[in-house]
Amino acid sequence: MNYKNKIFSTLDTKALKLIEKWKMSGQKLVFTNGCFDILHSGHIKYLSEAKNLGDKLIIGLNSDSSVRKLKGTSRPVKSQNCRADILAFMSGVDMVVIFEEDTPIDLIKKIIPDVLVKGGDWKPQQIVGADLVIKNGGEVKSLAFLEGYSSSKIINRMHKV
Repeated sequence: MNYKNKIFSTLDTKALKLIEKWKMSGQKLVFTNGCFDILHSGHIKYLSEAKNLGDKLIIGLNSDSSVRKLKGTSRPVKSQNCRADILAFMSGVDMVVIFEEDTPIDLIKKIIPDVLVKGGDWKPQQIVGADLVIKNGGEVKSLAFLEGYSSSKIINRMHKV
């Protein structure tokens, strides 16, 4: 599959049909989200662990405007198209959906994943959509945080040089 076919600018009809096909075939869907501005070892480990929790890994990717709202006007460093390309090129990633909102709750409502995952800096009860996923029989996981890795820390170090 061409990695570009994994990227969706919205959760359109084509994406929803693919998700429905996966569900109908009994595949376990894992969902996570983030900015993934400067991909680092912490992200790689986290996404690998997330993929191991199911059959298909869907990533909700914050759009450029969403990242600016969350992280400030100097972010993102890489455009949403660049970040989506990098994530989609990873063999363990099955779908990347770009979202404009502050949170991925609308995506979660439409996807209803079997597993909702965030990094260890999030407690399960803080994870957006956790209640919805649990109510629908899914599980919510907070994966171990790999200390010393952070896009913000990398950017700050670059500015000090």
